[in-house]
Amino acid sequence: MKPIIVTPMGDAAGVGPEIIAAAIDEPAVRDNATVVVVGHEEILKRAAAAMKVSPRFKRISPDVASIRGEAEEGALNLVHLDNIDLATFEYGKVQAQCGRAAFECISKSVEICMAGAADAVATTTINKEALKAAGVPFIGHTEIFAGLTGTKDPLTMFQVHNLRVFFLTRHLSLADACRAVKKERVLDYIRRCTAALKQLGLDDASLVVAGLNPHCGEHGLFGDEEDREITPAIEAAGAEGYKVSGPNPADSVFHFALQGRWDAVLSTYHDQGHIATKMVDFHRTISLTLGMPILRTSVDHGTAFDIAGKGLVSPVSMIEAIRLAALYAGNFKRKQ
Repeated sequence: MKPIIVTPMGDAAGVGPEIIAAAIDEPAVRDNATVVVVGHEEILKRAAAAMKVSPRFKRISPDVASIRGEAEEGALNLVHLDNIDLATFEYGKVQAQCGRAAFECISKSVEICMAGAADAVATTTINKEALKAAGVPFIGHTEIFAGLTGTKDPLTMFQVHNLRVFFLTRHLSLADACRAVKKERVLDYIRRCTAALKQLGLDDASLVVAGLNPHCGEHGLFGDEEDREITPAIEAAGAEGYKVSGPNPADSVFHFALQGRWDAVLSTYHDQGHIATKMVDFHRTISLTLGMPILRTSVDHGTAFDIAGKGLVSPVSMIEAIRLAALYAGNFKRKQ
């Protein structure tokens, strides 16, 4: 049996339904996964029409005990949620009903995966303003998954081709990100990143830490965080048995990781790792949320309200998110 990947519809007013409908019959999806979509049937049928594709729709029971038995390879297996008022629905606009529906689709997808009826979740796009308008008590996907799975602090990893990148800091100003580079934080992330790689089946993975300053500060000539905080953390991790090296200059470390020198890179701030991955292949840069009892992959672009419903969006990122979820699903180790 191919892995079952469950995909919530996302924000109905954005491009999420379109990229799902277009991805279902692509060889990279069809040959590797059986896909279960949680969403509104008419919204998805409109999306398919816009993208000029004709996936085979099959409604299946929302009962998690029935999903593995009912889902068919090659079909758009649909758990239909009647949560969109088509009379008031509009493409390309922030709507409370779309935020609420997106949250309900995610919640059902998590329920399905937590029950073992699917092997991973691959998410499409949602809109933070719509979530807020709906009164959803979470700001985004990661927070929703953390709340629904009881995970204190999920870990984000980007993957593009064979380059894997973790982030020591994410949504902080650059000044605050620099201040956050402390020995204990770096050491904690080395431990957590290694554990996350083991979740994916990479039991003997090697990790490298990117430097913060140009040329890793040249021993204090222009920044001493490497000598003062990063190197001591790497040495402490090595003494604990972790397979970690660095710091390595950020202007070369991602290139050599892409060539296979290490299994993953720990970047020291948000844009350092984002720029590196997206310059390799913007559309195939996929976000993975790890450290949870379930595996989640996701596209890394937005709802694209300006082109929603017009059939203009590329489904490449959705295809890759499902493919990567299927690739790791067999080796994924559930976190207890």
